[in-house]
Amino acid sequence: MPKKPLRPCSHPGCPNLCDGQFCEQHRTEERRKYDKYERSPDVNRKYGRAWKRIRDRYAAEHPLCEQCLKEGRLTPVQEVHHILPVSKGGTHARDNLMSLCQSCHTKIHHDLGDR
Repeated sequence: MPKKPLRPCSHPGCPNLCDGQFCEQHRTEERRKYDKYERSPDVNRKYGRAWKRIRDRYAAEHPLCEQCLKEGRLTPVQEVHHILPVSKGGTHARDNLMSLCQSCHTKIHHDLGDR
C-alpha cells in the first residue's frame, strides 16, 4: 500500500516536510506548549503511568473497535475510551472502558459535545 505524501510542517515558517502535523524538530516543542498552556494541570493525576498500563492491557485483550464490531466491521483499536469520563467521577475499572478506533472515539465525543 502506498504511503501518504509528505506535507509541510505546521510550525510557522518551517520549510520541512513531514508525515504528521509537525516535523521531528518542532514536535517536542509543540507538545511542551500544549502540555503547558492547553492541557488541564491535573491531567497527570488522572492519566499517569498506571493508566498507560491499564490502557495497554485492555487494548491487548480487546484488539478490535467495539463499535465497529457491532456493525460487522473489523477495525483495530486505537483508543481506550472511558464510558463515564474520569472528570465526571468515572474510574479506570474494566466495566467503564471500551476499545475504539479513532473515528468512533471522535464521533462519541462529538455527540457528547466534548470536542
